[in-house]
Order: sequence, then structure tokens, then C-alpha cells
Amino acid sequence: MKEPVHIGKSPSAKPDLQQLLHEVALGDQEAFAAVYDAVAGSVLGIARAVLRDHAQSEEVAQDVLVEVWRTAPRYRPDRGTAINWILTLAHRRAVDRVRSVEAAAARDTKAALLEHQPAYDEVTEQVETRLEQEQVRRCLRTLTELQRQSVTLAYYRGLTYREVAEALALPLGTVKTRLRDGLIRLRDCLGVTA
Repeated sequence: MKEPVHIGKSPSAKPDLQQLLHEVALGDQEAFAAVYDAVAGSVLGIARAVLRDHAQSEEVAQDVLVEVWRTAPRYRPDRGTAINWILTLAHRRAVDRVRSVEAAAARDTKAALLEHQPAYDEVTEQVETRLEQEQVRRCLRTLTELQRQSVTLAYYRGLTYREVAEALALPLGTVKTRLRDGLIRLRDCLGVTA
């Protein structure tokens, strides 16, 4: 059986990422360089698969590798392999970037919609309110005295039907009838459809 022929560098055994991460956790820059060389391509591949944008993928890959340097002491071999830990960091960071970009786009869209909404016109609102108040006053003047008193006590002073009857010294049924008739006349005068 023939041995395979290798062109260029001779193949070396894959580095022990778990041991390298332990050394990175102790601040070993050479160990980090070896980790970088071993995982940079895979990290970039994960980022590209999620983001589909070359520039953003490179940024995320760089962020992940910096995070590996900073958080290497947090790696726990009993919870998974070193490469899985690093690729999980990469995937999470890429998904976070997608969400961030989507949220920014949503904020921009919302801001653009708010810019196109007409401004609240306080003067117009005040004029409309005064005109409506004047129309209600005019319609109240068309009611009989008893109807006007009953409506005023019930709707402007907030009295119950029973309290209106006591205040006017009238039977409750009479007050209810006057209120109903008065409200019907107000509705007709104001042009409100039932």
C-alpha cells in the first residue's frame, strides 16, 4: 500500500482545542493564534450562513474570536467540545446581529411613518370643540325647562336618576320620561343618528 503524497506543508495533527482554550484562558497569545487558525474559517462560515452579508459576517467573526479570547475561562469541557462552544458563540452572535439589523430597520420605518403623519392642529381642535359646545347649548335651549334641568343635573352634574328626582321634587318615573324625551330631542337637534 502506498503512502499518500502531500504537496506543500506536511499535514499536522489537529490541534487539541480544549487544551488550547485552557492555555488561552491563562493569557497565552500563541495558543490563541493556534485557536484562531483552527476555527476562523468555520466561524466565518457560520456567520455567512446566518447573515448572508460578507462585510457583516467578517465583523461578527472578528467579534466572536475576540469573545473567545476574553471568555475562554468560561469554557466548560463537561458541557461540550471546544469547537461546538466556539461555533455556538458564532451562531448566537450572528443571530443577534440579524435581530439588531431587523430592529433598526423597523425603527427607521416607524420613524419615517411618524414623519409623514400630519401634525396635531391644536387651534383647529379648539375651534371644533367650541363649535360643538355652542351647538349643544343651542340645542339645550330648545328643550322644555324640566327636560333641560333633568339633562343638566344627570349629565353635567353626574347625578343618578333617583338623585335628579329628589333634587327636582318629582316622581322618579316623570324624571326618567323627561330625560328620555330630552335626550331624543337633543339627538335630533344635533343630527346624531341612533
